Amino acid sequence: MSNVLHVNAQEFNDLISNNGLVFVDFFASWCGPCKMLAPSVDKLAAEHPEAKVVKVDVDQENALAMQYGVQSIPTLIVFKNGQPVNRQMGFVPYEALENMLK
Repeated sequence: MSNVLHVNAQEFNDLISNNGLVFVDFFASWCGPCKMLAPSVDKLAAEHPEAKVVKVDVDQENALAMQYGVQSIPTLIVFKNGQPVNRQMGFVPYEALENMLK
């Protein structure tokens, strides 16, 4: 079972305001690179319990994606204590995902 949470805007805002480390994957179900990245995101959630790993579907949560300047997908943003601290766009290898948490 995956440790990745699929969240809506309200759940997202609650999660990032809880002062922890949150890794967010802004994605769409039709996006090829997003599908290729999904196993790495699942692995990240399993291997890094110190971070909450969440996915936000940009088609369902367009306003949230716009709020964070998501212009292409996948867009990955790490939040710490409610603030974005790291950002990456496009498909990246697993090691790059891990480095985002540091």
